[in-house]
Amino acid sequence: MEITLIGAGAIGGVLGAHLVRAGNKVTFCDKDLEHVHVMNNRGLRIEGPDETFTVDCDAYTPEQLVKKKPVLDTVFLCVKAQHTKEALKPFIHLVGDETKVVSFQNGLCENEIASLVGRDKTIGCFVNFSADYLEPGRILYGGVAALYLGELDGEISQRVTDLQKVLQCWGPAQVTNNIWGYLWGKMSYAGLLYATALVDETMAAVVRKVDLRETLMELCSEILEVADKEGVKPIGFDDWVPGLVYPRETRDQKLLDNQLEKLAQRMAANKKTKSGIWRDLAVRKRKTEIDSQLVPILEMGAKHQVPMPLTDLLVSLIKEIETGSTQMDWDHLYKLKGLYESGEKICS
Repeated sequence: MEITLIGAGAIGGVLGAHLVRAGNKVTFCDKDLEHVHVMNNRGLRIEGPDETFTVDCDAYTPEQLVKKKPVLDTVFLCVKAQHTKEALKPFIHLVGDETKVVSFQNGLCENEIASLVGRDKTIGCFVNFSADYLEPGRILYGGVAALYLGELDGEISQRVTDLQKVLQCWGPAQVTNNIWGYLWGKMSYAGLLYATALVDETMAAVVRKVDLRETLMELCSEILEVADKEGVKPIGFDDWVPGLVYPRETRDQKLLDNQLEKLAQRMAANKKTKSGIWRDLAVRKRKTEIDSQLVPILEMGAKHQVPMPLTDLLVSLIKEIETGSTQMDWDHLYKLKGLYESGEKICS
């Protein structure tokens, strides 16, 4: 299997480095020219919780790689959700009958990929390990977490099980017949992560704020209700259990509180204690993936007539931080709480 890895940042860098170390043929592609230069000349360094290692790389910018006219066998797409089309477009004419494109992204990007290369060439992937691009040639790795591969129609295919075997060099990659369940489970979790990025604090600290907990779980419930309307049953992972959050009427607060403490402990123990969303806002000073993650869910919610006032406010607050018109502050979370307590939500 020859792997072309488009997007050699946090997720792509970690996966690619492990694959190279295991002897796989990997071509790295990234639009950051300096990152490509450093990878080619000094290698790619992964700094993890258990080990730090460096691998030699065969790296190109998109323009450089297109000129080589490579035969695309397996493409790992590891770019931000909002860059899906931009990243794939230069390579569309190189996609052959047997090409496979795997989405190692956050969001529901599989739909957009399928529209570009075809549903039969698209493989879904849920990935939850944390990592950060620190500087050219250097990636911070938070540690092993859940990773599931799946066909969009739920079939357990040979090509997916082959991918699973290849990825064992990274960690416990698994196969699922319900990739959409995992992707929507991650979207409900994303609502919580975006909320934690409203403040300059660790994820665990926000999850442990008991006075905000009901508000945060209602925020996640809005997203889970849309999934329900879409006919998807979200699946839990890594101490996030959507079934304890939604349906609202079956929620057991004691069980949920215990589970959220487990989640907070996992967050606190991770080498990366703040989210990638926080890093986009506070460190890299760039837009988050919210327009490609939560905004489409707001649109789906409107289609199903699902009220989503908390999600709507969250999106507005994140966008204000993106533009610099406001700063991270606990007041933002209490604005969400105030809206929730005002009774503007409608439970269905």
